[in-house]
Amino acid sequence: MSEEQEFDSQQFLKHVSERSGVYRMYDSTACVIYVGKAKNLKNRLSSYFRSKVDSPKTQALVANIAQIEVTITHTETEALILEHNLIKKYLPRYNVLLRDDKSYPFIFLSAHKHPRLSMHRGAKKAKGRYFGPYPNGGAVRESLHLMQKIFPIRQCSDSEYANRTRPCLQYQLKRCSAPCVGFVTQEDYQHQIDLATLFLEGKGQAVINDLVHDMQRASDEMAYEKAAMHRDQIQAMRRVSEQQFVSGDIEQLDCVGFAFASGMAVVHLLLIRQGSVLGSRSYYPKVPKGSEPQEVLRSFIVQYYLAEQRKGQVVKEIILSHDDEEWRSISDAISNGNSHKTKITVPQRGDKAKFVHLSNTNAQIALQTRLNQRSTIHQRLVELESLLEIESGIKRMECFDISHTQGELTVASCVVFNREGPLKSDYRKFNIEGITGGDDYAAMAQALSRRYRNQSDDDKMPTVLFIDGGKGQLSAAYQSIDQLDLSPEPLLVGVAKGVTRKAGLETLLIGREMEAKHLPSDNGALHLIQHIRDESHRFAITGHRQRRDKARRTSVLEGIDGVGPKRRQNILKYLGGLQEVQKATVLELEKVPGISKQLAQTIYDALHH
Repeated sequence: MSEEQEFDSQQFLKHVSERSGVYRMYDSTACVIYVGKAKNLKNRLSSYFRSKVDSPKTQALVANIAQIEVTITHTETEALILEHNLIKKYLPRYNVLLRDDKSYPFIFLSAHKHPRLSMHRGAKKAKGRYFGPYPNGGAVRESLHLMQKIFPIRQCSDSEYANRTRPCLQYQLKRCSAPCVGFVTQEDYQHQIDLATLFLEGKGQAVINDLVHDMQRASDEMAYEKAAMHRDQIQAMRRVSEQQFVSGDIEQLDCVGFAFASGMAVVHLLLIRQGSVLGSRSYYPKVPKGSEPQEVLRSFIVQYYLAEQRKGQVVKEIILSHDDEEWRSISDAISNGNSHKTKITVPQRGDKAKFVHLSNTNAQIALQTRLNQRSTIHQRLVELESLLEIESGIKRMECFDISHTQGELTVASCVVFNREGPLKSDYRKFNIEGITGGDDYAAMAQALSRRYRNQSDDDKMPTVLFIDGGKGQLSAAYQSIDQLDLSPEPLLVGVAKGVTRKAGLETLLIGREMEAKHLPSDNGALHLIQHIRDESHRFAITGHRQRRDKARRTSVLEGIDGVGPKRRQNILKYLGGLQEVQKATVLELEKVPGISKQLAQTIYDALHH
């Protein structure tokens, strides 16, 4: 559809159904810009094209409409679910979007002979039981650490378990019963697994009752050491219950706090399961200009609770402070995706109202903190624009840094900042290959080339490109940029450390002329540059360490055709370690069970090429 062709709203509305359904609005480039649902499509869509529309957001939306498509549904609940799926698919710019693409962590109890407790993210492919989801990885690690003190269940990997010949330090600390070397019977280990399962299901009192019974039985049998172990478990369980217990009538509950100001929203979520506080987390939805607070909260509830990774979790009640006529249909949609009923309520008094007030207070504090940070960044950005004489304003900044250890396993980092601060979803790491070790100029050129050679989106082209280095690095960067023929071309700024490498003594090298500037240590523009540079440095070092650690964990036997995990294990066990494998002749390799003469020669050649 051409840009000159205007959308004929009157003709369109003549034929729109009055049934419930979902509508999609497109711009002139056939891009979905808004997705909505309605109990009565005709009435809802007519409201967009009235002569007087107060909302600036609606005015901007209508001005960009080139086409509208509708999908009829049987019920309003069905429309709500379809709306959520379409928003997740198209990410329209006029919809409120929950910026949360992380997979949520679970505690995983494996279906092993001696089950293992561990943290799990992602698809649930492995057999076993999954408990959660938890609000963040810290909550899972804290729970696992706590459980190690109460239940002596292994948390080591299956490969560590399979290759141990003597108990590890966790056994000495009484945090594991060492099933790997047979220091515990299958019956006793399974009993601890059963207790841990009850604990993870929130049935703490049942665990204590079982432990009291076990302690009494051990005492009657005069197994006093075992009775003492159960006594310690009981004491630890009671301390945990005292710390986490909330209220007997609050079992499966999510408390949603909300704050909205200056076009920014914060949702603070407090999770309570089986009368215990599981954790809390603040969310910052992406809010289009002109959005109403109620629309933001409603969109968050729909997108959060209809997300795939949260289906199946038991939430009996969601409480919040803002009433809405749509809560009933939304609770029906949430219940439709689970095997239990979830209700949404707005408590006015009692413990639940106190929790809502607490969540709202946390949301207000988080919002004020974020607004203060944005104000500081904006002030520093204005100073940087003045320094670099950029009249059109800085929309996007990127910074590159190089990290390696004596020239090995080089990693380049690229961090991105927009006018609100770090844009971590756009961060990138590049594993640098095919250069002379330690050649930072070549590494920088390769990273820039890989970053921008296929960049066709002008919105993702930086206004300013910072290079962590002096004139040599900046010259190499410009040579690489010139070959790419970028449009618009970013302004390159080198950030050279002083002789003493102290913060505040940096020299800025600006543009092709490499004009050198020194800024006072209290200058706001310098603080912003230091923030970006330090973030790039941190990201580069993190990437290099991850690559180095991966290389250290990788056996030289990996990658050899025909040598899988079992054969690697046989070779290492039979020959007594990696050093002996590297010294072994072809004849010695042939003696390993499962290794043929041809494969022995292949292994030898791979280790001595």
